[in-house]
Amino acid sequence: MTRIMHVINGLATGGAETMLLKLLSATSQDFDPIVVSLTNEGAIGPCISQLGIPVYSLGLDRTIPKPTRVLSLVSLTRRLRPHLVQGWMPHGNLMASLAGACSQIRPSVLWSIHQSVYSLSSESWRTRAAIRFGALRSRKADAIIYVSHTSRKQHEALGYHSSNGLVIPNGTDCVAFRPDDMARQQVRAELEVENDTVLVGLVARYHPMKDHAGFLHAAAAVSRAHPSVRFALIGSGTREQPALLALIRELQLQGRILLLGERRDMPRVTAALDIACSASWTEAFSSTLGEAMACGIPCVVTDIGDSAYLVADTGISVPPRNPEALAQALCHLVESGTEYRRQLGMAARRRVEQEFSLPVISRRYTLLYQEHVASRSQSQFE
Repeated sequence: MTRIMHVINGLATGGAETMLLKLLSATSQDFDPIVVSLTNEGAIGPCISQLGIPVYSLGLDRTIPKPTRVLSLVSLTRRLRPHLVQGWMPHGNLMASLAGACSQIRPSVLWSIHQSVYSLSSESWRTRAAIRFGALRSRKADAIIYVSHTSRKQHEALGYHSSNGLVIPNGTDCVAFRPDDMARQQVRAELEVENDTVLVGLVARYHPMKDHAGFLHAAAAVSRAHPSVRFALIGSGTREQPALLALIRELQLQGRILLLGERRDMPRVTAALDIACSASWTEAFSSTLGEAMACGIPCVVTDIGDSAYLVADTGISVPPRNPEALAQALCHLVESGTEYRRQLGMAARRRVEQEFSLPVISRRYTLLYQEHVASRSQSQFE
């Protein structure tokens, strides 16, 4: 069976890490996967282990280089002899190339890039260095998988080789995320939100690039026109963030904003929304939007990354960092009524099922793996 080694910087909860977990759950029966975390197991590592997939943590320190830890990856690769090595994100990609170069059987090496780069200055110096060095080494990768068309354009503008690039978006679990009237009623009862109250949700960890402040300014404008609308912020760091609490008081949104923090029951919570929103000013491909669409929830998004492409005509896209435009779009969906939102939501689910569902995306990965393993095997016999 084809052995695939996945090399990733870490396994904390994040878009790339979650996609790796979903991909492994969908393809592990077809391959013999191994996961190597350059740092630690994080929250995702134990979930991968529960699938019966070995997880190796190298314990690399982000601040103090440890050459012996790097050499442990080389030793591990030589011992496990993978047929294909896939890197995840800038540091994981570079280390995947190192592992491939040091293996006796010279496996195929694939890179995967899950970030957009609107400005290198917003990245840490280590990530900037990894991205720039990656551009110099990108020709050597057998394939570079980008999560979005935007990300591909941005990286190729930075010097990444273009002939080996392709786009495979994040996959959405349309079985877990689906319209669910019972979950909607239960969650709303827990949150003390009436069933006929319009509930707008923003699912994102607290970070400046997610523009929670812009969302709150838009929420204030919507509340002035529609006082009964309620808003939920869902994601790590949102529950007791002093800056958010201060802004909520300043905008007089007390009682209208639900701060839910990080939730482990996202399919239930997402199904309880009437409108999903993304206010980000930098993004590659939003998994949370795909999950909302799978739940039959219409979306209002900022035209950043591939968000507008993802929702297409099943939602509304507006310019980033423009709370007024965001508020107008939200008001339009509020005023359009329940039936209109339901029709948009059902169209959104159909789009995700056809284009971005986990079986569709995992099949693309499977074919890519098979193609490159077969190509490398043939070249070794020539």
